[in-house]
Amino acid sequence: SDSRDEALRDKRAQILSRGLPKQKPIEGVKQVVVMASGKGGVGKSTTAVNVALALAANDSTKDVGLLDADIYGPSIPKMMNLKGNPELTPKNLMRPLKNYGIACMSMGFLIEETAPVVWRGLMVMSAVEKLLRQVDWGQLDYLVIDMPPGTGDVQLSVSQNIPVAGTCV
Repeated sequence: SDSRDEALRDKRAQILSRGLPKQKPIEGVKQVVVMASGKGGVGKSTTAVNVALALAANDSTKDVGLLDADIYGPSIPKMMNLKGNPELTPKNLMRPLKNYGIACMSMGFLIEETAPVVWRGLMVMSAVEKLLRQVDWGQLDYLVIDMPPGTGDVQLSVSQNIPVAGTCV
């Protein structure tokens, strides 16, 4: 009976493990801190910026990055006083824009400020994947990710695909 129960547990674990993607770290990033909220307008982006700035100010030997994963309403460019388009490296990776010692990447750097983003599903997931994996972050001690509001595909994808060291909800 015990061996049968153990066999069922093993089978269940095998089936469940197939459904979840393997977590792959972001190249060059030691720890990821995620800022999330169940609804918009609660100060999540402000908190993300302040946490990134505080991490950098607390220890000047630490390198900090800030990723704006809010595809529909990117606010990090304005909050970090950044404009422009990221340059491309010879490896075709985007170089984050920097201000206040923080490396920043946002959809706001890739589209016009007034252009509406009417993407859904795979297009959003592809954009998030590009912001995570096709950016030359260099060597970061912390990457703070400002998530979009809610509990949708972006939140699930980020939490399932990269190892997250901490979260503020």
